[in-house]
This record gives sequence, structure tokens and C-alpha cells, in this order.
Amino acid sequence: MSGHSKWHSIKHKKAATDAKRGKVFTQHANLITIAARSGGDADMNPNLRLAIDNAKKANVPNNNIDRAVKRGTGELKDGAEISEITYEGYGPAGTAIIVECLSDNKNRTYTNVRTVFGKKGGNLGANGSVAWMFERKGVITVNMEGKDSDEVEMAAIEAGAEDIQMEDGLIEITTNPSEMIAVNDSLKEQGVEPENAEVLLIPSNTVKIESEEEARKVLTFIEALEEDEDVTSVSSNFDISDELMEKAMG
Repeated sequence: MSGHSKWHSIKHKKAATDAKRGKVFTQHANLITIAARSGGDADMNPNLRLAIDNAKKANVPNNNIDRAVKRGTGELKDGAEISEITYEGYGPAGTAIIVECLSDNKNRTYTNVRTVFGKKGGNLGANGSVAWMFERKGVITVNMEGKDSDEVEMAAIEAGAEDIQMEDGLIEITTNPSEMIAVNDSLKEQGVEPENAEVLLIPSNTVKIESEEEARKVLTFIEALEEDEDVTSVSSNFDISDELMEKAMG
């Protein structure tokens, strides 16, 4: 499991006890609103169904989910329109960074992201400056607690997984983005309940981080970006060993 994949897994483990519950709720609501623009019936809109499923796993209240759907369909107008925004650049140690956001105020979001890049050792770049290093993939995470790893792997293969990696009690299943929802549904039908399913940017090459100081700078930089309420995903191509990551996070 690459450094960034390991970081992604750690984040999902932390999500269940994330103290910033308001931020989590807002992010899920915005994702639901975007998905609902293609139709408010979850049975007919698989992207909306997935967004709602992920929100429920994060304990987002049903009232919040209902309001988000209505905002997406235009039935409810209780705020500014949500826009999808992407920023690119470089972080500490020459790591490539892509920041994906959902925001009702583009100026606020740009200012916040630019501030983190400026203060934490990064350089904000133009669109396309690092995107060529990444490929979109569906990523499904399964918590292995109480499950047989061989059975889950077989279910994932039968469902159409491209790649399967296991570490620290989690299985990460990679799929073609267009097939992620079908694979996710197939796993459920086989009795495997995924913890999370989303489309992520996976790096085609990585930057090896060799020192604890550099590792700490990279992780601090990414955490600072992820703390912003408008930021939904931060993708990077860093590769940090398990031992070094534990030291840097300690």
C-alpha cells in the first residue's frame, strides 16, 4: 500500500471518531447536493444513492440529507449555489498536490487554500500543472473486523476489482471509476458491507520521503488543507514508509 493510500486508510479509521463532526456533515451534504443535480430519486441516480450511503455511515442526520437532496434538485433554495473547484500545485519535498473543493464562496476557498500553500511550504500552480501525474480510480474500503480476508478478496475479484491491497485491518479495492458503484453493489449482494466508496486521484509515480522532518512537513501540509470545510479531497504522490509515518505522526 503506497504512502498516500496508507494515509487515506488512516483517515478512514479516524473518521468514526472525528471531533470535527460539523465539517464532516457539511462535506457530505455538499456531495449529496452535487449528486442530486442529476436527479433526486436515489433509486434512479446511483451517484446520489452512493453519496447518501456514505453520509449515513458518517452518521449525518436524515434531515440534513433530505435538505441536501432538495438543494440539489432546486426544490429548496436556502443558500448560494455549490461549485466544484480544483487547485493544483506542489507541497513540501516536491510532492504533487491536487485539492478538490465544494464551495458556496469561491473567493473564500481560494484565499484559504492559497494561504495554506504559502505558509506550509507549498507552491500553488496553474490548472494542469500536476494533474497529468494522476489517474481517477474508484476506491472501496472494507473494514476487515469479523470478516474472512480470503472471502472478501474473492468477492472483490468476482465483483470486478482491478486491484486489492490489505493493511492494518482494512482492504482497499481499486476499480475503474465507471464501474465503482456496480462493484460496490456487488460486494453488498455477496454480504460484504463496504465502509466507504469514492472516486479518488491515484498518482502514477511517487516521491519517496526519506526523513522524519520531511514526512512531518508533508503530513502537516495536507492536514492543514483537509481542515478547511470547503476541501473534500487532497491527493498527493508522496510515499512514506510505515515506520517513518508513525514517527512523523507521533
